[in-house]
Amino acid sequence: MSLVMDILIKPIITEKATNDSEMNSRYTFMVNRKSNKVEIKKAVELLYGVTVEKVRTINYGPERKTKFTKKGLQKGKSSSIKKAIVKIAEGDSIDFYNKI
Repeated sequence: MSLVMDILIKPIITEKATNDSEMNSRYTFMVNRKSNKVEIKKAVELLYGVTVEKVRTINYGPERKTKFTKKGLQKGKSSSIKKAIVKIAEGDSIDFYNKI
């Protein structure tokens, strides 16, 4: 079970992702940057008990920020993330709110 939690970090629940899941049976997850499509597919199938048809991944680079303060120029950046959009079989569904 810890293997699944190392791959899937959290589901992404935004207005766009929720609409995509209701209309097209595609769910969005934030995943470990080093995981591949096969590992993501196995993790989703094991954790949620659904059949995965397709996995698409997106790598986002770090977001750089600059602030001008009294002490001078402050530079920083956020960490890079990886998203996975998972298409599940027709008739299956994932309920993120049943464990609240």
